[in-house]
Amino acid sequence: MRKYIIFVKTNKRMKVKHFNLNVGSQIFKACSDESRIRILYLLYRNREVCISDLELVLNFTQTKISRHLGYLRSCGLVTFRKIDQWAFYCIKDELTEFADLVFRYFGKDPELTKDLENYNTLFSNRELAANRVLGNQAKR
Repeated sequence: MRKYIIFVKTNKRMKVKHFNLNVGSQIFKACSDESRIRILYLLYRNREVCISDLELVLNFTQTKISRHLGYLRSCGLVTFRKIDQWAFYCIKDELTEFADLVFRYFGKDPELTKDLENYNTLFSNRELAANRVLGNQAKR
């Protein structure tokens, strides 16, 4: 039987109320897979990422990304919002302090650094392409 994290609202911000052994073990089990850590790190550093961007940056299949995100969601670590056919995932606000602590230790990992660089390149190329499209439309 799974026990979920309970949150309490304090000072306009949600905080984890019951962080006990069961909850802690769920979180650490979720972080026991390297792929999930890489996904969480990108979500942590970029606030919100869509599945297709995770596919490109991590070079995983859509099925693999969805499976890991489903696991993270069922553990209560991430949430998502949908816009049309796009799903954007983020770490729950209530767990940002926990993520800060965890990723402080992972910050200099070469693989995570490379993932973040790839994401930043992808994002800047997308902005560049959008600016080109907007520039061409303005010339017309």
